[in-house]
Amino acid sequence: MPLYRQVGTIPPKRHTVFRQNNGQLYHEELVGTEGFSGISSLVYHLYPPTLVKAKGEPYSVKPEIAVEDNLQARSFVGFQLQPEHDYLTSRKVLFVNDDMHIGLAAPTKGLTDEYFKNADADELLFIHEGSGVLKTMYGSLRFEYGDYLVIPRGTVYQILFDSETNRLLFIESFSPIETPTRYRNQYGQFVENSPFCERDLKLPTDLETHDEVGDFHIKIKKRGLIYPYTYETHPFDVVGYDGCCYPYAMSIFNFEPITGRIHMPPPVHQHFQGNNFVVCSFLPRMYDYHPDSIPTSYHHSNIDSDELLYYVDGDFMSRNNISKGQITLHPQGLPHGPHPGAIERSIGKKQTNEVAVMIDPFRPVKITTEARKLELEDYYQSWIVKPLESKMTSV
Repeated sequence: MPLYRQVGTIPPKRHTVFRQNNGQLYHEELVGTEGFSGISSLVYHLYPPTLVKAKGEPYSVKPEIAVEDNLQARSFVGFQLQPEHDYLTSRKVLFVNDDMHIGLAAPTKGLTDEYFKNADADELLFIHEGSGVLKTMYGSLRFEYGDYLVIPRGTVYQILFDSETNRLLFIESFSPIETPTRYRNQYGQFVENSPFCERDLKLPTDLETHDEVGDFHIKIKKRGLIYPYTYETHPFDVVGYDGCCYPYAMSIFNFEPITGRIHMPPPVHQHFQGNNFVVCSFLPRMYDYHPDSIPTSYHHSNIDSDELLYYVDGDFMSRNNISKGQITLHPQGLPHGPHPGAIERSIGKKQTNEVAVMIDPFRPVKITTEARKLELEDYYQSWIVKPLESKMTSV
């Protein structure tokens, strides 16, 4: 979870009189994601954050489900997703369940003249291609290839890109996105055996207080609908805040892989958690050092979770014919494992250069029509090289 921090100007005591130079009160707002008991920040505005001038007609962005129930290994070529000019319309949801949405985006432009707020979900954006800045009332976050951006629900933001070539993997989580509990002690500090620490967090900087009145267009997402709202004052009119609720970033390359004498199971790669799902990061690392170790993963059964693996870069040790941006889905109920030849070719190898993001939803995902457009139809047969000869003998 993010660290407690104080930024800008705040009063010495919360919920007390705090006046501007003109004698007007600053407007205090409590921002949190779990009522009054979860992480939160107290934010101080020049104007009330409630000054709605107009509202537009809501429109649906609900994903269309193509496969309701799935028991088939599947693969999707993510880089076949065509770029789109608009950041919001470029976001294509591919997989859904009651806990999360998972999708890809290829925007050529960010949000420059409007703002976005996800009122339903925390967002985790993984930057596969591109760089830029995320702007919120908490300040600015520079991002680049390999960064995860964690944006708490209810955060109004703009995202600006440095070029027109951008590709993102995104998760919308209907519960808070957190770092794994086992990496934190009872005081919230990362423990010594955590694969990352507080130094690896990128926090918002350069708080800018916008004292502006006019028409500020904010698109608010709620229950699959976008509600266009127009506010009278700039959403980034904050003079200061304190607390633990704000966007932050962490590079996948600051995750320090945990290795062992023999093959380590996937939980050692865990980077984030939410309700009924985990996110893992696979990084270049030294292989196992037992003299007879088999470095690649062993066959395993998906009984309690689906497994989605998003391939970022490098040569993934257990898969054949995988390209950047490809996603594999191995559903709960079917065993899966290394592709033909992967086990043998891994023996004796000393290291791997793979980069990948794994998402394990503990409830099955539904597959959308947008995902079907990217699908490789015969992936489920990719473990077959040639028909196996019968080894039965007569008695």
